Amino acid sequence: MTDWTWLWVPATLMAAAAQTVRNAMQRELTGPLGTVGAAQIRFLYGLPFAFLFWLLLFGLEGGHFPQATPGFFGQLFIASTTQIAATVLMLATMQRKGFALSTVYIKTEPVMVALFGVLLLGETLAPWAVAAVLIATAGVMVMSWRTGNAWSETWAPALLGISAGALFAWSSVSYRAAILALSSGGFLLKASTALTAGLLLQCLLILVWLLGFKRAVLLAILRSWRASIKAGFMGALASQCWFIGFALTSATYVRTLGLVEVLFAQWIAIRWMRQRPRPAEYVGLALVLLGLVLLSSGFLA
Repeated sequence: MTDWTWLWVPATLMAAAAQTVRNAMQRELTGPLGTVGAAQIRFLYGLPFAFLFWLLLFGLEGGHFPQATPGFFGQLFIASTTQIAATVLMLATMQRKGFALSTVYIKTEPVMVALFGVLLLGETLAPWAVAAVLIATAGVMVMSWRTGNAWSETWAPALLGISAGALFAWSSVSYRAAILALSSGGFLLKASTALTAGLLLQCLLILVWLLGFKRAVLLAILRSWRASIKAGFMGALASQCWFIGFALTSATYVRTLGLVEVLFAQWIAIRWMRQRPRPAEYVGLALVLLGLVLLSSGFLA
């Protein structure tokens, strides 16, 4: 049989690129829609694309549903709800801080993914992988450090961003656990099944909340379909690639390599949003790159 494990690397790189674009699109929609409304975009408008991809894979594998163990549904619920909360916190952070710096706060996630992976899945990491995670995360922290600002300008957004990262970490590990709880089917179909089921649950939960408390926001989401459908497609593409990575290897490796998103975010911030990086951010970027090189070299050794 062909070993497809290596596929997690290009899948993760594509996921990081697509997610950077989607986050920028969502950030532009937080003004007219609010954070919850903009968060719903990735779920509501991403679901049709995820379902189409699942149908394609379902047909290619002969029309056989993956068999789910009891743990699948519990892990899927945890992953779906924590991802909703993380997305809302992420967009709230982006409203307070610049796009690139907000991404930096949230990308403290790999260390927390490693901890959750050990605690919840019993995963172990090689010493070089631990070093890569710590170096890359140190780079993230260097990039985020600022002096002379008030609490509301520095630590409050940092706590929001780091809290979003922790919830994203929990969600990532739970999604991997849900994929592993599918006992049949190829890795692509398993990843797509978990993604589509998760998006369906998330759409239902947020729609119920919007119908009950924010009907005006729901109408605004529907009216903004031209801009939102683009963000939905990029979100579905990013999620599908993340889930392929989770199906093939530890979420820690996937999320650490996913720190390349920080580089993509800096490029978008400079070229698209006209935000200029500080000298410390260049030092942080160098550390992030060093961590990613170490992670990559460990797999190639």
